[in-house]
Amino acid sequence: MKKIVFWDLDGTLIDTLEDLGAAVNHALALRDLPQLSSEDFRKMVGHGVRNLVAQALEKAASLAEVTPAAGAPEDVRTDAYIDSALADFKEYYCANIDVFTRPYPGMPELLSELSKSGVKMAVVSNKFQEGTERLVKEFFPDVDFVAILGNRPGWPLKPSPEIVEDVLKREDGGGEHISRADAILVGDSPTDMRTAANGGIDAIAVTWGYSSQEELNVPHYARSVEELRRLLAEV
Repeated sequence: MKKIVFWDLDGTLIDTLEDLGAAVNHALALRDLPQLSSEDFRKMVGHGVRNLVAQALEKAASLAEVTPAAGAPEDVRTDAYIDSALADFKEYYCANIDVFTRPYPGMPELLSELSKSGVKMAVVSNKFQEGTERLVKEFFPDVDFVAILGNRPGWPLKPSPEIVEDVLKREDGGGEHISRADAILVGDSPTDMRTAANGGIDAIAVTWGYSSQEELNVPHYARSVEELRRLLAEV
C-alpha cells in the first residue's frame, strides 16, 4: 500500500457533469446561444472551468443559426467574451453546485477506510479552488486530507506535476518524507495520467468517469470501487 494517494475530483470521486453542464448552459442562454448536451460537456471537462466555458462557447456558436446576443462580439473566442461568460457560469454554478452532484457509490466509504488505516490523501483538481474545497468538505467530511488543491491563481493546471510536488513538499515540511515511489494518483482522464507520469508517480485509471478506457494509457485500471480497493492494496 502506498503512503499517499492523490485523488482527482470530477469524474473520479464525484459526478459533477450535470451541474457543470447546467451552469454552462445558463451562460450560453444569456448569450442567445444553443444549449449543449451532457455528451458535449463530457468531452470538455477536466481542463479547468475557463477552458470548459471557452470550448462550450465555440461549440455553441458553431451550432447557432444567428449571431450571439445583440451587442456581443461575433468572435466568441475573445478573452473579454470568455471572461464575461465565465463570470456568469461561476455565479450560477456556485449557487447550484450540488443540485445533482453526488459521490460515486462506494467512494466515501473507501476514503474513510483508507484514512482510518493511516493512508494520507490529497485532492488534486483542475476545478477552481473554491468549488474544489466546498465539494470535498461537503461529500467527504470525515476524511482528514493533507491538502485540498484546485486551480489557484499563479499555479499551472494539470498535467503539470507542480500540484503533486506541492503536496509532497508540504509533507516534507511537516516532518515526514514521502518519496515519489510512495505516492499514487487516481484519476479518470488522460490529463490525470499525464500528471502522474510527469510527476514520476504511479497511477490508477478509473473507468466510471468522463473518459473511455481507450483514452487512458496506464497499466492499472479500476472498473469498480472493489477493484480500486484491491489495486490500491497491491500497486
